[in-house]
Amino acid sequence: MTTEITIPPEEKLVQLINELEECNAQIASLNQAVSERDGKIAGLEAIRDTLEAMLMEIQGSTSWRLLAPLRWYGHQRQHAKRLLYVLPNLMSHAGGVWPLFKHIMHVLRHEGLSGVKRGAQNFIRKNTAPITVSSLFDQQHSTNRKSVGLAGDPSYTPKISIITPLYNTKEKYLREMLESVISQTYSNWELCLADGSDQESLQKLSSIVDSYTSKDARIKYKALSGNGGIAANTIEAFMLSSGEYILLLDHDDLLDYDALLELRNATEQNRDVDFIYSDRSVFSDETNKILAFHYLPGFSPDYLRSCNYASHLNAFSRYIINQVGFEQSGYEGSQDYEFELRVIEKARKIVHIPKVLYHCRACVGSVALYPESKMYAYEAGRKAIEQHIYRIGYPGKVDFIKETFSYRIHYEIGNPLISIIIPNMDHLAELSKCIDSILLKTTYQNFEIIVIENNSKSTEIFDYYKKISANHRIKILNYPINNYTFNFSAINNWAVAHTQAEYVLLLNNDTEVISPNWLEEMLMFAQRRDVGAVGAKLYYPNNTNQHTGLFLGLQGHIASCYDHGKNRFESGYMHKLTMPQNYSAVTAACLMVKRSDYLCVKGLDEDVFKVGLNDIDFCLKLIELGKINVVTPFSELYHFESASRGSDTQGNNRVRYNAECEAFRIKWGKYFEFCDKYDNPNFITLYR
Repeated sequence: MTTEITIPPEEKLVQLINELEECNAQIASLNQAVSERDGKIAGLEAIRDTLEAMLMEIQGSTSWRLLAPLRWYGHQRQHAKRLLYVLPNLMSHAGGVWPLFKHIMHVLRHEGLSGVKRGAQNFIRKNTAPITVSSLFDQQHSTNRKSVGLAGDPSYTPKISIITPLYNTKEKYLREMLESVISQTYSNWELCLADGSDQESLQKLSSIVDSYTSKDARIKYKALSGNGGIAANTIEAFMLSSGEYILLLDHDDLLDYDALLELRNATEQNRDVDFIYSDRSVFSDETNKILAFHYLPGFSPDYLRSCNYASHLNAFSRYIINQVGFEQSGYEGSQDYEFELRVIEKARKIVHIPKVLYHCRACVGSVALYPESKMYAYEAGRKAIEQHIYRIGYPGKVDFIKETFSYRIHYEIGNPLISIIIPNMDHLAELSKCIDSILLKTTYQNFEIIVIENNSKSTEIFDYYKKISANHRIKILNYPINNYTFNFSAINNWAVAHTQAEYVLLLNNDTEVISPNWLEEMLMFAQRRDVGAVGAKLYYPNNTNQHTGLFLGLQGHIASCYDHGKNRFESGYMHKLTMPQNYSAVTAACLMVKRSDYLCVKGLDEDVFKVGLNDIDFCLKLIELGKINVVTPFSELYHFESASRGSDTQGNNRVRYNAECEAFRIKWGKYFEFCDKYDNPNFITLYR
């Protein structure tokens, strides 16, 4: 007979609670694994998108197609060199020259020439050492070394303080970081290390650092009593510094050999610079291969408010740190970003070095590879942006966009009157579609439409004018005809003079509104004191990009559109097409500007640029006034380009346009001496 043991209810409850806690722990562990997996997938997808965008840009360029024969020859030459390199191993593997020849003939008979090629490539792949990060750096360094020296005054040698907080750093990472610093071609530096590691790691790391400090007094090290967080540890490292310029270096990243020399040269040529940043690479910790190059534009404040594109290499003058303070706790993971936003509010000058001077390590758990691994950092960044825009006087709400790991600002706006100016000559179908889309879709209410009637002939268009004039928002103004020749600039200038609205929006009659909030999105930027012209994102009817902002001088053209012809729904290189950007110019097919700024620069040039290039000229006049120009991707329209007046480069228009181009180059020659500020010379060299 067995005796049944009765468990008291209290013990049974404790047992159930323990089992529940174990289940919860297992669930938490599985959730963490899933989160890490999702983060890794997101990181790899981001890298894939970047590489695909770069590849599409390369293969879509005219130069790529024209140079195809040379590229084929270069590839074959490179394959031949690699084959010759492994030929001794290949013969040894086959058992000699004759066995190798017989094997090749056998493959040729059964698999054809492609089989021989495939076999050779497989052998090369298996028997050729991979290109390591170190070798890539060495190659870049040897190239740079021939061209990089002390620029300007050789006696100018400012001390550069490198600030690096340590926390349980892997020994391999620490040594590689230290080696990248002591290998610098510029010598007046100091490395300031603050170590907040736990006791076990602290002993190992301090021993490694001691082996370096005993040989190089430029390395300063402080063991902290505990981990105060990355911001607090960075501040501790900064307290050790004495240099005129402060450079931030993560404990697992690397500086290129000429990084400090390039930084010194930039400060020598710009003695009042307060913020310097460079291009960078991302390399795999597992394979030691470069995963991506991040080629950045010149200082673009609206891009920086969308994402921290200038995160590395970045350096700051001690002067600006004394003005705005250093990094602050409370923004963990985005402490550099928050600091940068305060810096740009007061910086005298900001300089971009378009060279890869910094190498970010992509390892398990790093934001470089797994953006989702530190979501708290993005919330800190969102908070930093909201505080920044409040300080500069344009408060608003900031959203984090997970798909692109960026931010979208919804600036607060008032309710000023906006005059939408549409020149028109006949073209009833285009004009009616344009006006209907404005009236049916626009959510902003305080606007008027001014149609400038310009020498129309059809009776249908005048019937249409009569019909739409019943709408209190719409005015039809007749442009005076005196010895008529078409002058787009004069028409718009005349229209602006006939409105008292605070903002004017120049709009082509062959456009169609897509975004209901298109006016709000443009007004958010146009209202700012520092902003001149605001452009929209325009598409062809087949949903490819017609306008996303204009660069000057690209491929010999006066102005070219970034990612022209790309699919409307592509995010572009580094997701740039999804974020507001600053450009040298925007098209007047849809352009918003303060009426006061329009009048200040005397509007469009109706003497020299009567038909073409007047919008580019106008935007450069605004830049000379101290303004920046913006394109917002959140204001979208279709543009049936040149439906009204035809192409500038065809037929009789060509002679006129060539004369305008020549006049433009004479007037704005300084803008063509170098790469466009908002472009990057590496793109011109490599991808266009």
